[in-house]
Order: sequence, then structure tokens, then C-alpha cells
Amino acid sequence: MTQKPSPAFVGASWVALGTGMIGFIIGLWRAEMQLNEKGYYFTVLMFGLFAVISLQKSVRDRLEGIKVTDIYYGLCWFCTVLTIVLLIVGLWNATLLPSEKGFYAFAFLLSLFGAITVQKNTRDTLNAGNS
Repeated sequence: MTQKPSPAFVGASWVALGTGMIGFIIGLWRAEMQLNEKGYYFTVLMFGLFAVISLQKSVRDRLEGIKVTDIYYGLCWFCTVLTIVLLIVGLWNATLLPSEKGFYAFAFLLSLFGAITVQKNTRDTLNAGNS
């Protein structure tokens, strides 16, 4: 039996996702870096959001006894780790101030956390409504 998430947790999840994504994107918009660098970081953010949503869904499916192939499950984990590694490598080699690097890292992680919790809340709400 799945319990419906509280409105406070749902709201906090959306705020985390929105704050992380919007902060990251505004940071890119205002940054003094080449357009290809901005595109790299934006693509890593979008890929990361997709990867963690897919990972959360596949982990949850397995817990609920829904068939998920091993290759897809492994690919979800690989892509999630890859996005984090790509961000670290990009920031490590970037000519940014340490405070800017920290900003992008924490905005990215906040976005990933928000995406996972929004996906979880959406699924819990749907499951609670079907019970």
C-alpha cells in the first residue's frame, strides 16, 4: 500500500527541482563563457535529469516486482554516474572561480534530487489514487 505524499513534501520537491534548474540555467545565461561551454553544461543538466528520473523509475519498478531488464537498469546507473562525472570533469577544467564551480555543482545536485523526488511523489500519488 502506497501512502500519498504530503502537500508540503510535494511542494518542497518542486521547489528543489525549480530552484536547482532555474539557478543553474540563470547561472549559465549570465556566465562569461563561450556558447559551446554553455551548451555542454546545459546538455549535462538535461541528460542528468533524464537519467535520474529513469533510474528512480527502474529502481522503483524492481522493488514493486515489475520486470526491468538488467541492461536497462545498468544503463540507468551508468548514465546517472556519467552525468556526475561529466560535470566534475567540466568544472575541474573550467576557468571559473571556485565559488562559481561550487554554485554549478550544488545547483546540479539540487536539480537531480528534485527530479528524483518529483518522480517519486508523482508515482506515489498515482498509486495512492488507484488503491
